[in-house]
Amino acid sequence: MALMIWLAVFPTLTVINLVLGDWLGTLPPVLRTFVLATAAVPIVIYGLMPRLHRLRAILLARMARS
Repeated sequence: MALMIWLAVFPTLTVINLVLGDWLGTLPPVLRTFVLATAAVPIVIYGLMPRLHRLRAILLARMARS
């Protein structure tokens, strides 16, 4: 489960930093973290985690058949 969360969070934060990096660089660290978290959490929770859960279920089912 931790690996699955990492696979969702790390790329999301990387992309957000690449897209908004110039603008985020002008913000104080706490505000920058707030903006990153506010953008990343919904993307991860509603966008990526459901897909990763489905993929995990498929992989576990295939492993159980073997």
